Amino acid sequence: MGILEDKANARLFYKYLSQVYDRVNPFIWNAEMRDEALRELDIDSTDRVLDVGCGTGFATKGLLQYSKNIHGLDQSAHQMKRAFNKFGRTDDVKFHRGDAERLPFADDSFDAIWSSGSIEYWPNPIAALCEFRRVVKPGNRVLVVGPDYPDSWLFQQLADAIMLFYDEAEAQEMFETAGFVDIEHHIQQAHPGTPRAITTIARAPTASDTVDTSVQQQVGDPAVAPTND
Repeated sequence: MGILEDKANARLFYKYLSQVYDRVNPFIWNAEMRDEALRELDIDSTDRVLDVGCGTGFATKGLLQYSKNIHGLDQSAHQMKRAFNKFGRTDDVKFHRGDAERLPFADDSFDAIWSSGSIEYWPNPIAALCEFRRVVKPGNRVLVVGPDYPDSWLFQQLADAIMLFYDEAEAQEMFETAGFVDIEHHIQQAHPGTPRAITTIARAPTASDTVDTSVQQQVGDPAVAPTND
């Protein structure tokens, strides 16, 4: 486990990164990449959408182009303060402080879930993905953007020491273990030579889908947090 997969370390890291995040982020994950991924999620104007790990609201801004019912969740008070300063008190965005591995929402309460630049900090990504499956409506889609595993041995060692980096095979395994179906992966990159992002889109199963029911024995049935509808 990388040093930033510890939640306390991640909160401390973002206490300082939040001050420059909006200036640094476009070198790795820019508006063009975000908008390309958003088109894949196929959000309807009436959808209730959850942005997990919303940070300063970069993805939230893009989501608002599609729906005016966005919920942003983050564990960093410093990141959320900057997001709140951007959007203020508006009916379009509701912010929640919380944990991706213990979402404070009822079952089947969202039409779509988006998460970019967050999975790499989750100590147990499969538990978080199980929570995504719990709170998204059956048959609906989730989209997760994370860092693609580097090719260079040196950068692989560095990546493993810092946080979660993963390749397409590992992404497939995580989403399948969490019970998702119709899983697709796309590699995105801001510029040649910059870090790559792996964007995964998957669908929550319906009663007619065949899924591996042993998933709850593998990762445990995530405890349902108090709902915050």
